[in-house]
Amino acid sequence: MTSIFNPQEKAAPCRPATTMDLLRMALEKDNLRVWALRLGLSEEALRTARSRGRLSPVIAGALAEDLQLDPAQWIIIAALETERESACKARMIQRFRKSWPSLREPRDPSRP
Repeated sequence: MTSIFNPQEKAAPCRPATTMDLLRMALEKDNLRVWALRLGLSEEALRTARSRGRLSPVIAGALAEDLQLDPAQWIIIAALETERESACKARMIQRFRKSWPSLREPRDPSRP
């Protein structure tokens, strides 16, 4: 899945910007069963999220918190992933690109 914050580029490995990247980071530390127990969820909830290609905002926030990342940032990313394309969605994506340096498009070193 491409990042909603940079649809032309793949997510940077050090700063993922999709909830599936967040889930992959979590699964590098523990398996699905451990995360389900830790978050108080069924394994099926996480499997369903993975098959749909996105996490719910609250699951994303809880995972981020356990991974010592900013839960608010991940809740917003998850919420924006579920929205249909619209002027409002584009506006919010643009706003958060400015607010969070980790979500900005990478700079092209050849351009001034």
